[in-house]
Amino acid sequence: MKRVRMLVVAAVALLAAACGATPEAAPFQLPAENRLPAGATVLTSAPSQRADPACNPTASLRPQGAQPQPGAMPAGSTMAAIVASGKIRVGVNQNEFLFGYRNPATGEIEGFDIDLAREVARDLFGDPNRVELKPIETSNRVQALTKGQVDMVVQSFSATCARRKDIQFSSVYFETDQRVLVTKGSGIHSAADLGGKKVCGIPNSTTLEAVFALPQRPIVIGIENWLDCLTALQQGEVDAASTDLPLLYGLEIQDPNLEVVGDAMASDSYAIGIQQQATDFVRFVNGVLERVRSDGTWQRLYNQRLSVLGPSNGPPAPKYSD
Repeated sequence: MKRVRMLVVAAVALLAAACGATPEAAPFQLPAENRLPAGATVLTSAPSQRADPACNPTASLRPQGAQPQPGAMPAGSTMAAIVASGKIRVGVNQNEFLFGYRNPATGEIEGFDIDLAREVARDLFGDPNRVELKPIETSNRVQALTKGQVDMVVQSFSATCARRKDIQFSSVYFETDQRVLVTKGSGIHSAADLGGKKVCGIPNSTTLEAVFALPQRPIVIGIENWLDCLTALQQGEVDAASTDLPLLYGLEIQDPNLEVVGDAMASDSYAIGIQQQATDFVRFVNGVLERVRSDGTWQRLYNQRLSVLGPSNGPPAPKYSD
């Protein structure tokens, strides 16, 4: 217990120093009776992912001509190499209910993102099951691509200019906004009530920027996945969570004592992450997404997986840079 208190004090001191104050003058402190959730850290800042006037993060590469037939990819292409390997390796989440989660009844990973990954496999192989799902932490999505551990990442992945320096993105397949999740009766009704409260989020995620931008600074607790964040909220180790609305609804569905509150804090656009050098594969994936939008597949998957979010406005229109 003494070691835990020392770590908490040290974390508060670091946070205070980052805000330009001494520990004694810090505007907030972790309550002495509360411990940090296991494996969590106090975060002092979020790297800027969004603001860059030099690029449009949601503009991707246009599909070129007719899509090749499944199993007949152009020689020497990225797609031909994937087909030759027998499966496409896909970085996914197994802890995001609705989008990518492990079904306890079957042990299989499923969700809206997983279904989209299978549509890419369908157009590559003629078989939507030719996928190798590789669960990765949210904070490791870019690294998994740059190290060649996966062929693509389909994991509620926000397209940003900062990330485009290392990887490429498909056109956007889902748009949403960011809210706050709290325990019912907490007294927190919006983001304006988060000052001095402990708010959990995923390190290196875009949604942390909106939390750090609040005029009354919360205590931001970094936790590696949303199921652990949910547990921390249920056990009173944090006061709130903040991220994209569908992910919060996914957590709320798992615990009726929780509720989503407040107005939109920011917006997010999900796209498929692809290795920087695989330009041909970006165009191919965008061809898949064009089909998914036009033949009713996107709407069918939405109705199957995301109807709890309410009626959809349909798939986002693609934006291309060429």
